[in-house]
Amino acid sequence: MPINILMPALSPTMEEGNLAKWNVKVGDKVKSGDVIAEIETDKATMEVESIDEGTVGQLLVPEGAQGVKVNALIAVLLADGEDASAIGAAPAEAAPAPEAAPTAAAAPAASAPAAAPAPAAVAPVAAPAPAAPAAAPAAASGERVFASPLARRIAKEAGIDIAKVAGSGPHGRIVQADVEAAKMGGVAKAAPAAAAAAPAPAAATPAPAHSGPTDAQTLKLFAEGSYELVPHDNMRKTIARRLTESKQNVPHFYVTVDTDLDALLALREQINGSAPKDADGKPVYKISVNDMVIKAMALALKKVPGANASWTDGGMLVHKVVDVGVAVSIPGGLITPVVRNADAKSLSTISNEMKDLAKRARDRKLKPEEYQGGTTSVSNLGMFGVKDFAAIINPPHATILAVGAGIQQPVVRGGEIKIATIMSVTLSTDHRVVDGALGAELLQAFKGYIEKPMAMLV
Repeated sequence: MPINILMPALSPTMEEGNLAKWNVKVGDKVKSGDVIAEIETDKATMEVESIDEGTVGQLLVPEGAQGVKVNALIAVLLADGEDASAIGAAPAEAAPAPEAAPTAAAAPAASAPAAAPAPAAVAPVAAPAPAAPAAAPAAASGERVFASPLARRIAKEAGIDIAKVAGSGPHGRIVQADVEAAKMGGVAKAAPAAAAAAPAPAAATPAPAHSGPTDAQTLKLFAEGSYELVPHDNMRKTIARRLTESKQNVPHFYVTVDTDLDALLALREQINGSAPKDADGKPVYKISVNDMVIKAMALALKKVPGANASWTDGGMLVHKVVDVGVAVSIPGGLITPVVRNADAKSLSTISNEMKDLAKRARDRKLKPEEYQGGTTSVSNLGMFGVKDFAAIINPPHATILAVGAGIQQPVVRGGEIKIATIMSVTLSTDHRVVDGALGAELLQAFKGYIEKPMAMLV
């Protein structure tokens, strides 16, 4: 019987993607693990591996197609001994038609309102799909096991029988969270653990479809030919949706402190000046102020563990590790790669890791596990000369630190006016998780590490 290949969900926030490239053609034989296509998600371009083996019978979505919905039928594999006639005899699973690539050219004002898509209602915060009501083992003896390539790899590395793991993805597909839950709770307990492995943030209340003027009303405000209508790509849509949901559903609370950077800058200069050289005579690392901010934030959360938490309807998720997401600007938006266990890593390791993550983020080559999760975030606009700002929390994080520029200014010390380099930072907190006093305690700890940076080296 022909095997349907569906558009995979390559991240928890993915609702649709662009089919950038086919690596196979009709008639090609493929086996499990072969890379058959490249998909552009809202965050990266990722390779898609075949789960099954067979011969490519049909490619239903062309290269370059945009807006292909998750679980849409994109191709069909033929089993051994089957030919194209088997496709017509198989039960059809209609695939939603992919959206045509919109043009960036400005349309005349008279026709623009009709051409512009109406804004959709804001959806709840994207999260991994809940476990199926009847969470049974993924496959009985002899049946095919539906699992993502990443889940298969993790299961293989952990020595877990993938067929005994209950899938919580679309149509019972086994995803990474299911295997991780099986690792923690044992395969026999995989089904209930999968549901609890990734508790979702508090359910979002959908906003009205139009909280402001509609597209048509907005376009009528501007003269014909005075604008260019640039369609939103998947990344911009995702950023808009998630930030809107965060501001609507997460009660933000803000705490700001000024920190004296002079001791940190002196230590940074000393560390970089003593860095060993590689074979080409270049330093093997170069610490930035942002690297030291990441380390200080991680150590502060380790010192104030109550703030290293996430809100869920069922209870407070208190994290045992400190994973710091770092906002990186890329063309068309931003992404937040995560430095795992940042509190335990040296400044040189954080520095080199961030350089690698930032480069691959700009090239859209990050893997989902490199930008998903995290227990807090850091957003630094100091390099643009921004003195201070307040950042929007990225759920399920409960905190995000907004970092301004270090600016020389007069300060009073011991009754005398002196010049110091002052950096203003603002902590945004989810008030359901981090109360004002707890947020202030966290910032106090952060300030301590910044102003006495030698404590970060011991």
